[in-house]
Amino acid sequence: MKKRVAIEHSLTDVKDYLQSKGFKVENLDHSRNLDAFDAVVVTGQDSNTMGIENAQTKTPIITARGLSAEAVYDQIESRLNRLS
Repeated sequence: MKKRVAIEHSLTDVKDYLQSKGFKVENLDHSRNLDAFDAVVVTGQDSNTMGIENAQTKTPIITARGLSAEAVYDQIESRLNRLS
């Protein structure tokens, strides 16, 4: 089963890279249940946009600010490996 990642709309380079690595990537809808995803990627541009960074969830939230698409992928894999 593909890992599901929710990602902010503006992160198209990260979205494309994660899809190339086999992830199922969906646009982040702040009203969705974050626990339905294996990871969530946010831009970090607006600190705590809509409360997403303080959300009560076990899902890893990755802030992409200053990171390449490859670095975001590495962080997701690292955090998912720690959870399993």
